[in-house]
Amino acid sequence: MNKNFVHKRLTFWQDSLHEVKQVKSICIAAMMMALNTLLGYFKIIVIPKLLTISFASLAIASCAMCCGPLLSAVMAGAADIIKYLVRPDGPFFIGFTLNECLTAMIYGCLFYRQTSISLKRCIAARLLVAILINLLLTPLWLYMLYGDSFWAMLSVRITKNLLMFPIDTALLYLVLKTTGKVMAQMRIHNHK
Repeated sequence: MNKNFVHKRLTFWQDSLHEVKQVKSICIAAMMMALNTLLGYFKIIVIPKLLTISFASLAIASCAMCCGPLLSAVMAGAADIIKYLVRPDGPFFIGFTLNECLTAMIYGCLFYRQTSISLKRCIAARLLVAILINLLLTPLWLYMLYGDSFWAMLSVRITKNLLMFPIDTALLYLVLKTTGKVMAQMRIHNHK
């Protein structure tokens, strides 16, 4: 294995761990957690029970870009628990909280410390979230909770994810481009 690659990966995770101790990062994560909680209640229902557009994961992606995978995973898990406590929607299940944490980790691994956001990277992130979280874990959690057929749920979720993929990717790209510009301005102001 290339020593330079190992060193970069180690530095990446050390930097991400360092973010957990930074007051500025914790404040950004807290603001994103509040935004995630708020956005979780606003959804656009395109096709009832099949196609709903939600903006909550965009706050997770912005936090992951600013604060790294570790702090954003903590933020996403805490936000999921807060959303449940404020407005319970069915029984609490830790699997869905794990989904939020893993989504934040995926976004953090792909976007943390990125100076420019590419459409390819956004497609890769959404594809990983769609396959790992939406098509594998969520149907598994629903099967464990309700005993519904895993395969029946999977076919509905595949249709939903195929329809939502371009919309989710476009929103992610636009929000992260904006987040990148805000981060650049914050760094400029810090040096003045």
